[in-house]
Amino acid sequence: MVKKYVYGKPYNTGAVIEEVAPGKDKLCFEVEKIDGCLNFSCGLLPDEPVYGLGQTMRGINKRGARYISYNTDDPDHREDMPSLYGSHNFVVVGDRFGAFFDTPSKVVFDIDVDGSAKLNVLCHTADVNLYIVESGSAYGTVKEFLKIIGKSYIPPLWAFGFGQSRWGYKDEGDINAVVIGYKKAEIPLDYVCLDIDYMDGYKDFSVDKTRFPDFKRYVEKLKSAGVRLVPIIDAGVKVEAGDTVYEEGVKNGFFCTGGNGKPFGVAVWPGMTHLPDFFQPGAREWFGRKYKFLTDCGIEGVWNDMNEPAVFYSELSDPENGLHGEGSNAYEDYFRFYHNIDGAKVLHHSVHNLYGALMTRASGEGLDKLLNTRYLLFSRSTYIGSHRYGGMWTGDINSSFEHLKQEFMQLPNLNACGFLYCGGDTGGFNGDCTRELLLRWLAVSAFTPLMRNHSACGTAAQECFAFGDTADFKNIIDFRYKILPYLYSEFVKAALCGDMFIKPLAFGFPGDKRAADINDQLLVGEGIMIAPVMEEGKASRSVYLPEDMTMVRYNGEFICKSVEAGQIQVNIGLGEVVFFILKDKAVIVCGGAENTSKLDLTNVTLLGGREYEQYLDDGFTKNISRDNIRTVR
Repeated sequence: MVKKYVYGKPYNTGAVIEEVAPGKDKLCFEVEKIDGCLNFSCGLLPDEPVYGLGQTMRGINKRGARYISYNTDDPDHREDMPSLYGSHNFVVVGDRFGAFFDTPSKVVFDIDVDGSAKLNVLCHTADVNLYIVESGSAYGTVKEFLKIIGKSYIPPLWAFGFGQSRWGYKDEGDINAVVIGYKKAEIPLDYVCLDIDYMDGYKDFSVDKTRFPDFKRYVEKLKSAGVRLVPIIDAGVKVEAGDTVYEEGVKNGFFCTGGNGKPFGVAVWPGMTHLPDFFQPGAREWFGRKYKFLTDCGIEGVWNDMNEPAVFYSELSDPENGLHGEGSNAYEDYFRFYHNIDGAKVLHHSVHNLYGALMTRASGEGLDKLLNTRYLLFSRSTYIGSHRYGGMWTGDINSSFEHLKQEFMQLPNLNACGFLYCGGDTGGFNGDCTRELLLRWLAVSAFTPLMRNHSACGTAAQECFAFGDTADFKNIIDFRYKILPYLYSEFVKAALCGDMFIKPLAFGFPGDKRAADINDQLLVGEGIMIAPVMEEGKASRSVYLPEDMTMVRYNGEFICKSVEAGQIQVNIGLGEVVFFILKDKAVIVCGGAENTSKLDLTNVTLLGGREYEQYLDDGFTKNISRDNIRTVR
């Protein structure tokens, strides 16, 4: 059951797309208006977990900390950091209820801070749509919520392949070296991402012709070898007279404006830029059409960045001061420009959290029309609702075991907020990744929909072939391709049914108190539990089995062993993948291939149970339905 409570005159964010009946019962929160803000508070039961909030730090259970929904470009991801790149204002309070505070304004969640035993939610506005969701269980509440926000975006099959990326690939020679390096190591590869260096002066919808003399020919050449190029697009459009994108944006009034009504200048990678006003439907349609420059060259996927929006400094601020976060110039600049929303001049700060989501919508709608097939799109800044147009990656994380664990714990809560197609930078973005760390990270990413190795300019080489002996890397990525029939099928079925692809252990075993406290084991699809090694220098780990399961070890071949419920110690070598098949469930695997175009998803082998319901299509069709499910025995 879902009920809607309306306060003031809230902006329609587009997050909820189903009709919801108005709430008439007494609200489970006490509501207080304080200086133009709305404060919601309720008591928490002893030991009652709180799930949700999507991209946030700390454990799967969010109890015991403060979280702030205010999209922030800050790569220093500490455990006590309250804000990240996305804002996902949905919380699940044990088995009692869920609450979605639908507002693009800043929201502060205090969840049992200092042992208060209270959930306190301060919305920095008096205009809020509040949705209360009840089902009798935490997992059921999430599924009810997923129904009202709409089905997840589903990318093409090749987007589930392995991708390589680095800020610093500058030209065809760099890309060729990557493709050749993986081919020589016989490691599967489906795509290579292009960061900002491929552009002409960091301008959107441009290519540096000295680095890529015939971009269309080059895209086609790589695609014929089974490798796609996935370029980046940033939010800011460079201020440059004569540039078509810039000139069209100014002429049509499609840019955010300053107090004087003129396009507002903010500095990012190209220097001074203007920000498209994605709150205008016309501006979204215009920006989406600009991707034609790329699709005409054969591009079938892009990644969006810098869309919090990131601001180094503006025409009104001091470039010498700090770049990111509340209290810095970036935060202050959010009070200096405006959007045109239905003819009204609206301060960016008041709708800040929706900006990146609307860029994703513009991009997704544009790519959908231009390609008329499924496309790859993932974005850094998100809000609930943008999950229908594209996926997300979790931003500029560090090459550290601590960040590997943080990424792992974010996955189920992102799924609870609709973001099924997600993943982190495998190996970490900032810092020098070690061989051990990359192998352990790959063993986790082998189960996430987005599996991309991405690193920063100036860091040590992080490609899998850069560490000498490649046998262990090949083994793990081969495993990914062999288990893709299961991962792809489970992902699409979850999207079709409004379900989670990755869940906390507690959701699969709601009556098990031990499962509720576990942060380092997750359920993937209907049949798999993963429990990877995420500690430096460790070759084994303790695993809790809530029921009898089948342990599967992959080291070139799948070896299955029955294990009884309880606590067990499992050895996991650096080049191995170990996972567990739930009781009476089955997993399908195939023979693997050098890329997804050569995978035979029809020729599969069963592991575990006696039959499996497989979703199977051509990997590109937009006609996605349960009619494409077949029984494998």
